[in-house]
Amino acid sequence: MAIAQADDEAFSNINVTPLVDVTLVLLIIFMVTAKLIAGQGVPLDLPKARTAGAVQTVFNVGVDAKGSITANGHAVANAEVLRQEAGAALKANPELRTVISASTAASHGQVMSVLDTVRDAGVTRVAFAAEKAASPSAP
Repeated sequence: MAIAQADDEAFSNINVTPLVDVTLVLLIIFMVTAKLIAGQGVPLDLPKARTAGAVQTVFNVGVDAKGSITANGHAVANAEVLRQEAGAALKANPELRTVISASTAASHGQVMSVLDTVRDAGVTRVAFAAEKAASPSAP
């Protein structure tokens, strides 16, 4: 009869080893997935500032609907002049950023030609200007 009573007794100890194992596995899974999620962002070339008052120099290039090119607000006769102006601006500031603003009616070939000209001058930081589109209305 003593054997039957020993089987009916409840366990008084809790084994926490499986709980710790599962917790560590879940922690590792969350750490790996968090790293993957953070790595899926769009890579950006963000500016670096040593002081709060630092100012970025931007070289603005515009292409209108007729294909006329402007550099920093004044008309440019041809691609060679644009290349010279971009090169001079780059020499003045090695951290130069260029923004190309093209009309929607400008040809794709003309915009790519401007991009190639600016890159030929040595400028590597190029962005395209765009206006924010109106959000579509919900039905």
